[in-house]
Amino acid sequence: MGIHEFIKKRPYLVWYVKDLNKLDEASIVEHVLNCGDWDDVQGMIKILGIKKTAKIFREKSTPDKFGRQNYRPEIKHYFNLYFDKYVKSA
Repeated sequence: MGIHEFIKKRPYLVWYVKDLNKLDEASIVEHVLNCGDWDDVQGMIKILGIKKTAKIFREKSTPDKFGRQNYRPEIKHYFNLYFDKYVKSA
């Protein structure tokens, strides 16, 4: 199963998106980490791999030049700890 098939089986994570095929991997990672449950997170990691998931998370959880990023503070904190423990570098 690819990442787009994965997210199509979980419309509750992206209820406001009309065309799920247009979501990129970074957006899918964001939605799953912010809104999914532990099974969703583990399923996504199984598809993308933990290193790739961590790399996407780390890139997108760093604020842009305007100070924006879309992860909730508690999610960002938890997954920083999680990926620091289980991924040496991504």
